[in-house]
Amino acid sequence: MAYGNGAEYRAKGLYAAAKLLLEKGYSNTTMKEIAKAAGIEYNALNRTFRFKENILADLVTYVLREQFASATKLLAGVTDDQILYYAAETTLQLYIVESSEHIRDLYGAAYSLPTTTKIIQDTITGKLENIFKEHLPDLESKDFYEREIASGGIMRGFMTIPCDRYFTMERKVAAFLQTTFLVYEVPKKKIQEAIEFVSQFDYPKVAQDTINAMLNNLTNIEKIES
Repeated sequence: MAYGNGAEYRAKGLYAAAKLLLEKGYSNTTMKEIAKAAGIEYNALNRTFRFKENILADLVTYVLREQFASATKLLAGVTDDQILYYAAETTLQLYIVESSEHIRDLYGAAYSLPTTTKIIQDTITGKLENIFKEHLPDLESKDFYEREIASGGIMRGFMTIPCDRYFTMERKVAAFLQTTFLVYEVPKKKIQEAIEFVSQFDYPKVAQDTINAMLNNLTNIEKIES
């Protein structure tokens, strides 16, 4: 979603924005800072994207893509159970957010701003239908869209509250899965299986690898389009 002309400006702007947003968060990063880091004029960046929210909207697509790719790689040869896949992918997102307060701010903005929220809802709804349609055969696409609004709100709530000595990451993951799976009428036995399943992976490492992969892909885009 580029606004204006110039693939070079778009590529440079996205890469610079990604680095700054990861380092400073969404709230503390300005368009002028992004332009300076990208080595392009502020007016050129503004013509290309118009608003900071539009830059974030482009980046959300990359972030979701890398999350899905990382989860797929993590589970290759481990399981083809779609409910367990969903549990693993959403747990990965929680760990990514917990890795930095700036990333927490970034994800909080993505789940709050109109443009980015719509992208997330449109992207996730189809995946939810593929995962849960077998268990909820009477639901239509519009029903899964409505339920994604609910589960997206749950995700935002759990992302917003940081862990502490009492609210550990393990408790956060378990509470998130228990709450979210109720929206999709997953049986209690399956919920417990999912909680036990996700506990076997080194999520801090996978989360950092996912962040690095996103930046590497954006670097390649910058080189190709510059």
